[in-house]
Amino acid sequence: MRYAIVGLGSRAQMYLDACVGAHRDVAELVAVADVNRGRIGHHLRRIGADLPAYASVEELLAAQTVDRVIVTTPDYTHASIVIAALEAGADVIVEKPLTIDADSCRDIAATIEKTGKSVTVTFNYRYSPRNSALREVIAAGQIGKVTSVHFEWVLDTAHGADYYRRWHREKAKSGGLLVHKASHHFDLVNWWIHDIPTRVYASGGLRFYGSENASARGLVDRPPRGSIDVASRDPFMLDMRENPTLKALYLDNESYDGYLRDQDVFAPGITIEDNMSVIVDYASGATMSYSLNSHSPWEGYVVSVNGTEGRAELTVVERGAVLADSGRPVVDPSASPEMVAATESRPQSEKLVVQRHWQAAQEVPITGGDGAHGGGDAKLLRDVFVGASGDPLSRASDYRDGVRSIAVGIAANTSIATGHPITIADLDLRTDLSWPT
Repeated sequence: MRYAIVGLGSRAQMYLDACVGAHRDVAELVAVADVNRGRIGHHLRRIGADLPAYASVEELLAAQTVDRVIVTTPDYTHASIVIAALEAGADVIVEKPLTIDADSCRDIAATIEKTGKSVTVTFNYRYSPRNSALREVIAAGQIGKVTSVHFEWVLDTAHGADYYRRWHREKAKSGGLLVHKASHHFDLVNWWIHDIPTRVYASGGLRFYGSENASARGLVDRPPRGSIDVASRDPFMLDMRENPTLKALYLDNESYDGYLRDQDVFAPGITIEDNMSVIVDYASGATMSYSLNSHSPWEGYVVSVNGTEGRAELTVVERGAVLADSGRPVVDPSASPEMVAATESRPQSEKLVVQRHWQAAQEVPITGGDGAHGGGDAKLLRDVFVGASGDPLSRASDYRDGVRSIAVGIAANTSIATGHPITIADLDLRTDLSWPT
């Protein structure tokens, strides 16, 4: 099949490598597109390919015939690119989230219905062995019917801070972390308990990052961009000169589009939250309480699932405390997404415990693999390029999975803005959210 990739930032790397590597027998990469020709040049040199390259998806589709388009651009551009590809007769694979608001979700749904083409939203966290293990426990009925879920996710001051440096810092571009990041988490819960979210209430705010919080804590006279050196590092400043990947992709190519990858996390202009709490009701009657904090000293998550016959608890420490030694963090804040993924593939600790009523607690073994996300990315890519088959956990995701996940985040954003609970049906997303039988 003929593939094109639109968006050549960090996330595109695994798809580029798959097309020219492990899945080149079924995938022919015929073209790429990005607004920044410097990033195009970097990736094509890296994979040793001489391919037609374009500045937009429209130019690419006008010049090339493709079967499938892979979209790894900033979230706010997803809808227009997905729609253009569908109307050109191509199927689409898009990184989560599908899009960032209800209007664009409706537009995508209408285009899918009109064209009959397919959209796949990729959720690699489903494939992490620890998350698959929890799905197996619940699906096997070991804790009975699910009644409630508590899900706490913490991002540390290396990885978490990065969302406030990049385009993600603007809610109009990312939908905030409740859409961009938490769509992973909401998808996991929807998939774990095989249920449909129906109502959402949320609260949140910017309480750590941003210029107002910096002033309140006396963090004034911030070092100017590009002035940081190793000896006098501010741990919240990013020096891309120290990271070959970030330097090659972003610092060296700023002149092409003006994009700054290393903005100060305490500078003005941040419109997303850094502390969020959400209550979600499900069609079955179950309820989830969810929280996300992006300035924790360690990174990972704790999930507790209560059922009519017991309880399952999954605790994962992806990275331990970010300690400072002479002002330099142990986990460098300039860590690239590839470095973050590699760290997540080797969590510092993970533990899944199941306890049935009136019985002793039992630890469930978690068997991991090699590669990012415990070998999960390799399995995801096989499902994307070769096709899913024979998976009792149904980890392969489709368009409706993407809508179910962002429905919670969109409703949560609306709830924060209005102060009221939001019924997901009232969002009118034009999609049947029921699970296939």
